[in-house]
Amino acid sequence: MFGNMLWTIYLGILGTVAIGYLLKGKYKTFLAKIDFVVSIITWVGLFGYVTNTQILTPLVWKFVFFGGILWDVIFGMFFNHHYDDETIEEIPSNARYIIIGVSLVVLVGPLYYGLYNYAF
Repeated sequence: MFGNMLWTIYLGILGTVAIGYLLKGKYKTFLAKIDFVVSIITWVGLFGYVTNTQILTPLVWKFVFFGGILWDVIFGMFFNHHYDDETIEEIPSNARYIIIGVSLVVLVGPLYYGLYNYAF
C-alpha cells in the first residue's frame, strides 16, 4: 500500500514537471518537442503500470522502454541544451557527464523500472 502511494506521487511529479515545462514554454526546439512527446508516452506507460491497467500491448511497451531509455540517455548526455542553463557549462566536461548520468539514474530510473515491469 505504501509502495503504491509512492508510485502515485512519483507519477504526479513527473506529470507536473512535464506540464509545467510546457506551460512555461521551455519546449522551444524540435529536439525539446520530441523530448516532451517521449516523456508523455513513457508517462502513460508508467500510469498503466501504477494503476495496473492494460494500455496497448506489452510489445508496444517493450519498444517504448528501449526507445525511451535510449532517447533519455542520448538526449540527456548530448543534446540537453534547450533549457538555457549556462551554469552547467562551468562544470568540467568529465564531471558534467558523471553528474548528468547520476541525475538520469536517480530521476528517471524509477520510470524505466516501472516501464520494464509493465512491458515484461
